[in-house]
Amino acid sequence: MADGARQRRVAALIEDLGGLDAVLVAFSGGADSAFLLAAAARTLGVDRVTAATAVSPSLPATELEHAREFAHSLGVRHLTPRTEEMSRAGYRANGGDRCYFCKAELLDTLAPIAAPLGAVVLTGTNADDAIAGFRPGIRAAAERGARAPLRDAGLTKRQIRETSREWDLRTWDKPAAACLSSRIAYGLQITSQRLARVERAEAALRTALTTDGHRVGDLRVRDLGQGTARIEVGAELVGVLRARVNLLAGFDTVQVREFRSGSMNDALEVPASFPVGTAANKD
Repeated sequence: MADGARQRRVAALIEDLGGLDAVLVAFSGGADSAFLLAAAARTLGVDRVTAATAVSPSLPATELEHAREFAHSLGVRHLTPRTEEMSRAGYRANGGDRCYFCKAELLDTLAPIAAPLGAVVLTGTNADDAIAGFRPGIRAAAERGARAPLRDAGLTKRQIRETSREWDLRTWDKPAAACLSSRIAYGLQITSQRLARVERAEAALRTALTTDGHRVGDLRVRDLGQGTARIEVGAELVGVLRARVNLLAGFDTVQVREFRSGSMNDALEVPASFPVGTAANKD
């Protein structure tokens, strides 16, 4: 029964995509947007599909490389437009609505690229995202006319991963990799320096753990301010890091705990103008 529901939802996605002339997929390189890109290429053909990965200080360099490789494997044209979210005061201020300004910048950048292509802009928002609480980025995308076919088809993250595995997509079990700004505690100013420090710290930890023979999935270094970092990893690696990590480059104090998506939202007071269920702070 469950598998039948998944197949019906995938069929609904294909039918929806089939009604479009051309699409520009906002392609982060994650499991959701990768699946959407693959589905669009299968349905419309690669000549009618374009992938766009926004390049900015909030995107880890490794994610950009993975996105390039995936788009190339599909034979899809891949664009890497520069976004300037740092120019938006609301983004730099890093309040609870930060993702609104980030997504607004992304869609405002992609719209003029999509227009001469006659393409509709698609995002990888899935059905779980739509009910997962405070997601201001979803609101920004909707205001700018972007479509979310995975959500509209009712496809959940689990169903996307299962189908990606069936399709032999390398991203089927890819850990979530939200933008680097999601690692900075709300209220701390977003700067290129903060983002780069977090990126270097995560890369160093991942390399060290992998070198020691550990399989590393979810890994976050969160900047809590005042020289304090919190490392979040899979439960099986918490003890490993607690025994070994005393200092992390650029930080004075280090905490270690099990990874939990969206943990930075715990202290967040949701504004009335961004009601739960309408809006994209996910990590």
